[in-house]
Amino acid sequence: MTIDLHGRDFLKEVDFSPAEWTYLLELSAQLKADRKAGRERRRMEGMNVALLFEKTSTRTRCSFEVAANHQGAGSTYLDPSGSQMGHKESTADTGRVLSRYYEGIEFRGSAQATVEALAAAASVPVWNGLTNEWHPTQALCDGLTMLEASGKPGAQLSYAYLGDARYNMGNSLLVLGALMGSDVRIVAPESLQPGADVVAQAQAIASETGARILLTDDVKAGVKGVDFVHTDVWVSMGEPKEVWTERIALLGDYQVNASVMAATGNPHAKFMHCLPAFHDLGTLVAKDMLELTGRADGYEVTHEVFESDASIVFDQAENRMHTIKAVMVATAGR
Repeated sequence: MTIDLHGRDFLKEVDFSPAEWTYLLELSAQLKADRKAGRERRRMEGMNVALLFEKTSTRTRCSFEVAANHQGAGSTYLDPSGSQMGHKESTADTGRVLSRYYEGIEFRGSAQATVEALAAAASVPVWNGLTNEWHPTQALCDGLTMLEASGKPGAQLSYAYLGDARYNMGNSLLVLGALMGSDVRIVAPESLQPGADVVAQAQAIASETGARILLTDDVKAGVKGVDFVHTDVWVSMGEPKEVWTERIALLGDYQVNASVMAATGNPHAKFMHCLPAFHDLGTLVAKDMLELTGRADGYEVTHEVFESDASIVFDQAENRMHTIKAVMVATAGR
């Protein structure tokens, strides 16, 4: 079966078949190997990509810029003040204008509806760098990282996500597991679990791939036997700091700590996080939260686990570049 994604948008995981997702993972691994062996072929020579950022980021911006450079493409970074989109120009008009200058457009922001509208108007591929609802570039990265770190095929992978699972990371990791045919567990209080529509989409994919899906509020049952434990920050970008107290009350028992890693029963279990992480007092946010909450032992993950041999978060961060490169090459490369 030949997979051709040229001209396709990359907006959310459910837009892709399991075979197409596998192709992107394999292409990511190949491009990573080519880069490390010094045999990378520049398939975007002379092209340019636009990077629209409504929400700031370290990994997403750097990954797109470096990946484009490796492939011979130029990039233009537009922060919230760098374009008129949503201010003096509609999302649709911005998409049509940028399509005349660029061979691809990345968007990172709040609403999934915005990136969908951008893609509907643009005549070049549009790539979702993150919205409130989906984080497909992170999911592709996490899939590659788990395959590498375990040496297992997707159908033999088992992983759990702990924390607030209502938004992009919970949704994306749930559907990722379904696409890969994995054993995926979403471990969260009932009020913070993915919506019924996302669960239904994941279950439909799982019926095709043989994936096993578990949604539970029981931490020990959720992590038992897994190869990987994932988490994310408890308060998302743009939420007021006042919600920290409420979120800690809901999620305190879902912190990834040494006891949770031990509860996997797997001495080789690895810890993953999309970053940034609040594991110490090295950030202004964590220092502010210390005054508000009195908590100094980390939030979603303890410093002990974050800095342990089980942590592969920086391998994961590197893979953002390789997998984003695969998305650009597959959809816009020559």
